[in-house]
Amino acid sequence: MNDTLIQIGQQAKKAAVKMGQLDTITKNQILSQFAENIVAHISEILTANQKDLANATEMPTKFTDRLKLTEQRIKNMAEGLRQVAALSDPIGNIDRGWTNEAGLLIEQKRVPIGVIAMIFEARPNVTVDASALTFKSGNAVILRGGKEALNSNLVLAEVMREVLKQNGLDENIIQILHDTSHKTADDLMHLNDYVDVLIPRGGAGLIQAVLKNSTVPVIETGAGNCHIYVDQFAEEQMAVDIVVNAKVQRPSVCNAAEKLLIHQNVAKKLLPAIAKALEKHGVELRGDRRSQEIIGSIKPATETDWSTEYNDLIMAIKIVDNEQEAIDHINQYSTGHSEVIITDNYQNSQTFLNQIDSACVYVNASTRFTDGFQFGFGAEIGISTQKLHARGPMGLNELTTTKYVIRGNGQIRK
Repeated sequence: MNDTLIQIGQQAKKAAVKMGQLDTITKNQILSQFAENIVAHISEILTANQKDLANATEMPTKFTDRLKLTEQRIKNMAEGLRQVAALSDPIGNIDRGWTNEAGLLIEQKRVPIGVIAMIFEARPNVTVDASALTFKSGNAVILRGGKEALNSNLVLAEVMREVLKQNGLDENIIQILHDTSHKTADDLMHLNDYVDVLIPRGGAGLIQAVLKNSTVPVIETGAGNCHIYVDQFAEEQMAVDIVVNAKVQRPSVCNAAEKLLIHQNVAKKLLPAIAKALEKHGVELRGDRRSQEIIGSIKPATETDWSTEYNDLIMAIKIVDNEQEAIDHINQYSTGHSEVIITDNYQNSQTFLNQIDSACVYVNASTRFTDGFQFGFGAEIGISTQKLHARGPMGLNELTTTKYVIRGNGQIRK
């Protein structure tokens, strides 16, 4: 085990104890100062990001969008910090309370988890989002970003640590690893004495590696093989607009749609319009035999296509006989992230909502809304596709746990 990492863990554990005692007003003031300081350092952040972009020669073009920062994206980070400051603080909330037969007053109270570690890929915004949410929820955080975003991450973290120091707080409430080696990441996965939970955020390879190797408890943030089902009662223009938005607005992210299912009764009418709109944006279409018969330019889809998260301008299409076939297909191949039905039929929408086993299920809206900022969380620590202890976009409440506080007046058990 790396001695430096052990020291970082010890510092985080110590900082977490103090962090858990901060009152809401102080936390909100610090978050607002984070936002101000980030805006004040836009030029420095952009310079660091340009270094990262220049070094990212081996990164596929489709992923550089995640790495790239602009002045507007940095301002969006600051706005996210302000939104987190404006949110209700979950710490200290009483989930439930009762008096038992012995006369003990028992309360279940929201408390911080403690030390949260994150391993993530080339997304500088995660440095800010994770710091904001862990700070507001009373936790210390250890961040290990990808080597491609190292310069950007270090500057962003230092801008926030500077605010902590200026306010007389422990700067180790937020720590970022300078060493981005696989060995350090592996050591972080085994830092059980100091880290309470580990959250991986990135591609399927990273997430699976953490799940298989970590001895620290993990919250799985899953890949996004997201589906849209166009029902026989779908309105044509709505279908076109939603599919195009979900696929092309930002194809490299996990909430972009990857698969399109269309009811056979409307396929000949709706598929040409949808395909034309997608191809206008440069989307490569792959499909089953029936979709190819309708649109000659569609390439044949393989079995692998149905389970692949492309993160690119590619979409696979399948014609289904009925809604149940669509539901069964989605539940078989989905990663449990986000799925959509486009329909004007209430009963069909309810069936879809009830039977689809994913974290987020939509009626007549784009998958791109699966996002903590869009959900009103200010930011997100990730999107969980597991069922314990959190599911879907994770905000403040998902970064807390509970403890029982019991008050008596001399009771003893007989």
